[in-house]
Amino acid sequence: MQTPISRIPRLLRRWPILLVALAMACGGGEGAANDGADDAPAAAESSSPSTAAGLSADELKYGIGSIRDLDLDDDLDDDLVARGAEIFKTKCSACHKLDERYVGPPLGGVTERREPEYVMNMILNTDEMVARHPEVKALLAQYYTPMPDQQLTDEDARAVLEYFRSSPAPAPEAEDGVERQADEAAENSGS
Repeated sequence: MQTPISRIPRLLRRWPILLVALAMACGGGEGAANDGADDAPAAAESSSPSTAAGLSADELKYGIGSIRDLDLDDDLDDDLVARGAEIFKTKCSACHKLDERYVGPPLGGVTERREPEYVMNMILNTDEMVARHPEVKALLAQYYTPMPDQQLTDEDARAVLEYFRSSPAPAPEAEDGVERQADEAAENSGS
């Protein structure tokens, strides 16, 4: 004769164990942030100045990666813009638009908000930027989806940068379109 407990599938009887294992695997939240605090004195003693995020001033400004000191012409390279537009269409447009919020932030005018080196490091060193850079973490908190590594070459990233340089910032109404739509919906539901 089967007891009531033996009728419960084996996996369901073990859910408390699975829950504890899942919680332990997802640990890394506050504990990981505190782990770096123990290293703060050592970082302060190093020759390069560091910030609370454990990044140098250069890394905060230019991003985490190998791209530094880009020498860009004031004039755009039309061939590079066209190549960058094609790469953007293939690799980026599933999540980004130039003039509106989508899965990720609008990228029109990104070179007015960020250094060109930062943009290229975000494209080329995505995983480390998402994991360590405070501005990228803030965007992740706002958009909820981390940018995947698109496996672009330095030349591809430079073409995408040139395309971004040719793309103006969206009009203010496009930037706050989501908030404006929410306000309009609230007003309409109140009447």
